Amino acid sequence: MLEGKALLDKARALSNRPEDQIARACGYVGPSGRLLKKSFYRALVEAKGYKLPSHASSGGGGGGGARGRQAEFRTRVHGNGNLLIGHAYTKRMGLEPGQEFKIEIHQETGSIWLLPLDEGNEGSSGEISPADQAG
Repeated sequence: MLEGKALLDKARALSNRPEDQIARACGYVGPSGRLLKKSFYRALVEAKGYKLPSHASSGGGGGGGARGRQAEFRTRVHGNGNLLIGHAYTKRMGLEPGQEFKIEIHQETGSIWLLPLDEGNEGSSGEISPADQAG
């Protein structure tokens, strides 16, 4: 990833191209091939002489000190109606691919519970939920 004067020179030379092409040509592409636009724009701003707060210019090459996306404990319902929890949360909960759960919706609290299913027992998780205890 280009930085400083080299970044500015390359960006000027390609100024007639779309932003995505400029960022790619300057090396702002992640290991998966995803374009790193935020890093590219931050590097441009810093190359212009502005100091940015937080993890700005923490030495060395691209992204070594950056922590990447952080879990926010927020989500939203997608346009197709799906609600995504995400890897950060399933990892934190110790969930494994293939595990199955019963979903319970609790209208009075507005909460959703995931109850693990036993492998051979579809209807019961082996645990007693607070709703079962009350009735």
